[in-house]
Amino acid sequence: MRATAALLEQAGQPFVLTEVDLDDPRPDEVLVRVAGVGICGTDLEFAGFFPTPALLGHEGAGIVEKVGAHVTSVRPGDHVAMSFASCGTCALCRTGSPAYCRGFDAMNFSGRRPDGSTAVTHEGREVNAHFLGQSSFASHVVAPERAVVKIDPSLDLLRAGPFGCGFQTGAGGVLNVLQPRPGSSIAVFGAGAVGVAAVIAAGLSGCEVVAAVDVNPAKLQAARGYGATHTVDSSAGEAAEQLAALVPEGFDFVIDTTGREDVLRTAVEALGPLGHAGVIGIGPSESMSFEWRSILNGRTVTGIIAGSSLPQLFVPRLLELNAKGRFPVEKMITYFPFEQINEAVAAVRSGAVGKAVLTF
Repeated sequence: MRATAALLEQAGQPFVLTEVDLDDPRPDEVLVRVAGVGICGTDLEFAGFFPTPALLGHEGAGIVEKVGAHVTSVRPGDHVAMSFASCGTCALCRTGSPAYCRGFDAMNFSGRRPDGSTAVTHEGREVNAHFLGQSSFASHVVAPERAVVKIDPSLDLLRAGPFGCGFQTGAGGVLNVLQPRPGSSIAVFGAGAVGVAAVIAAGLSGCEVVAAVDVNPAKLQAARGYGATHTVDSSAGEAAEQLAALVPEGFDFVIDTTGREDVLRTAVEALGPLGHAGVIGIGPSESMSFEWRSILNGRTVTGIIAGSSLPQLFVPRLLELNAKGRFPVEKMITYFPFEQINEAVAAVRSGAVGKAVLTF
């Protein structure tokens, strides 16, 4: 079938709206008509080097139009959010940790199905797609069954997409991994969409001190509206001193959403004894380094993918909290028509919007 898509013809260049051809879904795949798709920092990061022509996008939500012969969890007409792909057969998938699937990179970042094929072509050329199980910068998606999450049809589909990645990642890092006890302290580095989700989750966990750290005063002000008890403007390079003044004995938990070596080092060094750092961000730094004494006294550093969640359980949980007003991320969403994808990307890069969602 034909679909409207935002192709990346050359890495680092603007997206180009065009028509692509999609295969029919295979026995373990579904065809989803996309209603809305969020723009995530991971999309922007991979747009700089992903092999082209490419179809990115991985915060989609929509309505199932067709299912393969072996699909049992959804049927045509179901409303779904989409998340990452996983094999379902390795030991980690079978024990409830699909975010650490043995084949995660190959299934989500190769641009191909596991057998090397692609469901997307453009003017006879194969397109590198299947990005994080979706490639949802398109009006329609062919996705594996394990990448779709059935959701309540009463929910706003335009809002649901980012729960499959950004909001899930930030909230899951706190709720699923760090699991802070009531009365504890946490610092969240980076007050974008992922960081704000972590701030909200910290509030839900009963943290007494929730410090948001960023270089953007507007984001810090917004973070207070989501539950941050304190904010730290790190633009002057004095974050360590400000954090030490807030919690002299050191924080119980920190989360880094920036992917920057200097930021993560500051975060780890802000921990107290037995403190736990969660590393979420994918950013510009290729390596991380610490002064060796900074991880003594029982400190731990844990890498976290997709909030260490089982999307079929965790995404509906977050959406239910949102519906009850306890996870109010809709306040940070700005909607753009799909045709304005490049304007939306520019707004995300500049920090003018918290979370951009493209609508069809």
